[in-house]
Amino acid sequence: MRVAVLAPVSWRVPPRHYGPWEQFASLLTEGLVARGIDVTLFATADSLTSGRLASVVARGYSEDPDVEPKVAECLHIAHAFEHADEFDIIHNSFDFLPLTYSGLVDTPVLTTIHGFSSQLILPAYQRYNATSAYVAVSDADRHPSLDYVATIHHGIDTDAFSLHPSPGRYLLFFGRIHPDKGTAEAIDVAVDSGIPLVIAGIVQDQRYFDERVAPRVDGEHVSFVGATSPLERSELLGGAHSLLHLIGFEEPFGYSVVEAMACGTPVIAFRRGSMEELIEDGKTGFLVDDVEGAV
Repeated sequence: MRVAVLAPVSWRVPPRHYGPWEQFASLLTEGLVARGIDVTLFATADSLTSGRLASVVARGYSEDPDVEPKVAECLHIAHAFEHADEFDIIHNSFDFLPLTYSGLVDTPVLTTIHGFSSQLILPAYQRYNATSAYVAVSDADRHPSLDYVATIHHGIDTDAFSLHPSPGRYLLFFGRIHPDKGTAEAIDVAVDSGIPLVIAGIVQDQRYFDERVAPRVDGEHVSFVGATSPLERSELLGGAHSLLHLIGFEEPFGYSVVEAMACGTPVIAFRRGSMEELIEDGKTGFLVDDVEGAV
């Protein structure tokens, strides 16, 4: 079987630090190649894969300011579908834009829907519901107006994470610094519980960081370490007392949640989105409704 995996071109595949969709594309590609499947990964030219690499974009536009996002995405998607007849299936991990080609080629298109960033993008998925098979990443993220062939939770490479059976001495926030991810709420929990907090992740909302996070970072009770490498991620997750995942939206999936559990670190999460599917309350973590419950 010949498979094309269409990754985004925001970051390298696999990502150096942040890039969940790129991480998914990498894990899928490497897993298929390990099973003897002929896979071509459509990604940035600096991407790393044991399969074939096809690219027209040198670097991810989130890493290189000289790359124009819309132009890069246009050329990248067109390149993949111009070669559609070379494959038995195209796996779209790029969101809704490639769907516009799905009715123009004979090759089946399978799309993993990583979530709906806005309900405003839903019409695109509805329009191409008949020309692309959809996979949900959680039951919570299924939309009633769409047809799905399956729900498949994201997997991780467990070899990349070390089990730490003894609890650590700090709480951990790991993810985008953004109101949706609950960074400020994590600080509240740390302050109220008296346990130090380490914050790791890229700053996606600078104003939120400047107003709600940075003033409370003192380097002792609350520390900010920024973006981390895969090795640093494993060490931080494994060394934590628990991961605070106090999300402010209906999150389709949470990579850091399953990564923390792979290290033996329990997760304290708000009962929203896919969390009830990922966390066994009282066993692998705790599902709570507010900051007080998290404390």
